[in-house]
Amino acid sequence: MKKSILTLTLGGFGIGMTEFVIMGILPDIAKSLQITIPEAGHLVSAYAMGVVVGAPLLIGFTGSKPPKTILLLLMCLFTVFNTLSAFAPNYETLFISRFFSGLPHGAFFGVGAVVAGRLADQGKEARSVSLMFAGLTIANLIGVPLGTFIGHHISWRITFMIVGVIGLLTTTSIKLWMPGLSVTNTKGLMSELKFFTRLDAWLIVLVIAIGTGGFFSWYSYIAPLLTEVAGFSDDSIMYILVLAGLGMVMGNFIGGRLADRFSPLYTSAALLLAMVLSLTAVYFVSSNQTLTLIFTFITGAIAFAMLSPLQMLMINTAKGAEMLAASVSQASFNIGNALGAYLGGLPIAAGLGYNSPEWVGAGMAFGGVLVSLVLMFHSRQNKEEVTELQAA
Repeated sequence: MKKSILTLTLGGFGIGMTEFVIMGILPDIAKSLQITIPEAGHLVSAYAMGVVVGAPLLIGFTGSKPPKTILLLLMCLFTVFNTLSAFAPNYETLFISRFFSGLPHGAFFGVGAVVAGRLADQGKEARSVSLMFAGLTIANLIGVPLGTFIGHHISWRITFMIVGVIGLLTTTSIKLWMPGLSVTNTKGLMSELKFFTRLDAWLIVLVIAIGTGGFFSWYSYIAPLLTEVAGFSDDSIMYILVLAGLGMVMGNFIGGRLADRFSPLYTSAALLLAMVLSLTAVYFVSSNQTLTLIFTFITGAIAFAMLSPLQMLMINTAKGAEMLAASVSQASFNIGNALGAYLGGLPIAAGLGYNSPEWVGAGMAFGGVLVSLVLMFHSRQNKEEVTELQAA
């Protein structure tokens, strides 16, 4: 792996850890701050909304600067606010710090995806992007289980301190190893924003936000699902999260190869349909420990196989506005994160059990499939119109 892409992988590791580790330590935070688990789930939504706000906002303010400068600024913000999360004295302060921790997330992956594509060999752009997202998946394989273990047995605050250290290491590696690529935004923000006057841009946003929300509806409440429904011990959660992370690592690389070989749109639609089936199965098998383990691996793999295809779908569609579009796609992922965590918590709060979010998740993933079909039809229409104009 090129050192320049390794810096993006390391950043993805830190971001993946802070985004997903909170789902494994929700019970610990709830107990420490004397709040309910659904209330603690709102911390997931707070981070996600920070991503939604920060992605277009930070790109708008920094898009005219070289990519290396932007990445350095984003990781500095990431390091500061995640460190502050470790010292939050109460729920309200932690909620605010989680929101600000999310601000750099979408912009980092947005800029990083464009940079990874520029650094890639011809025809391997999606695979290069998947290497950046590998940090996210490795975080779920190593960082999240380790952070969960520390959260259970020592303190969830130390977990966030570790994330701050990773942010500092990433900042240093970008400074040392990232080449000084030229500025990509030469036409200005207003010119790039014209991309979002197109219907296909908003259809892609909907595919990502609604479709990936299904995964977050399940994963946000995986800790109580494993302990209260499947009957695993608290100490087992760390090892099960390693299994989920292994699925995510494998799924990420498979998704990158599929996106390079087939259409990113068709790949995304097929994976969303697989997510519908997987989440439905999770609901029915969640009381069986062996099947729960199998579908924890499968669901994680499917979810992260979607990352590269969906990101490349947005980038390929947004010629001339790639960086902004890529950051907005990350915001869309985290709209799905917020929606999944919030909507998934509603049936739990209503007393329907800790496996009830899987129905919400399956419904959201199916909604993503339907929007994908609309996008396919719209894209086909556009191609036919272009062909007719060329023929005339």
